[in-house]
Amino acid sequence: MISCITLLTLVFPPSTIADEYNKKTTVSFSLPVEIPGVGAQVLPAGKYVFKLLDSQSDRHIVQILNERGNRVYATILAIPNYRLKSTDKTVITFRERPAGEPEAIRAWFYPGRRWGEEFVYPKKRAVELAKITNLPVLAMPSELATNLTQEITKLDEPPVIALLEAPLEAVKPTGETVAITEVVDSPPPQASAAVATPEPEKRMPNTASLLPLVGLIGVLSFLAGFALWRFPKRPAS
Repeated sequence: MISCITLLTLVFPPSTIADEYNKKTTVSFSLPVEIPGVGAQVLPAGKYVFKLLDSQSDRHIVQILNERGNRVYATILAIPNYRLKSTDKTVITFRERPAGEPEAIRAWFYPGRRWGEEFVYPKKRAVELAKITNLPVLAMPSELATNLTQEITKLDEPPVIALLEAPLEAVKPTGETVAITEVVDSPPPQASAAVATPEPEKRMPNTASLLPLVGLIGVLSFLAGFALWRFPKRPAS
């Protein structure tokens, strides 16, 4: 039994399954980086943990923590975004900024995935970023941009519900609104059938595959035990 448990631990490390579920990723920034928040919230250079809290709808919740994972810097609303080609490394894209100013984070893509997280900025800051980059930026009402810096255990907490229900738009440098599709890319027609929803369909194999393996190991262990009981070794003459 101990051998079987050890084997399961080696084949299916719990941390691997957890990281696949919440996309937990440690990233290192060599320069200060701006993230969505109240005003222009800037993280100094260093290592941070990105974690997906919820992805059950067309709106996702992402948390950014310190490297040890015991301090939350921000809880951010994100919209699924699509890229044509996945990579084997974490990819974070930024919005261009004038020299000497922190780059504003735009999207986060988990290794091996075509779906990523396009971050939503408070409208006032979104308009400012749109003017700087001359590109539309995802925006939500500025009054909802409170920095959620506590560890969230339940997604039905009022601040999280407010994020999930916030009216969204994409703003141009002029302040005019445009379709969100001008910021968020949709999958091409040939891929939409295979990728109907972002990511969740890949969760099931991780958990479902454990049951056949456990059953197989149990049967083999039972047969081995029966054989040892039925055919004991003869004492040496």
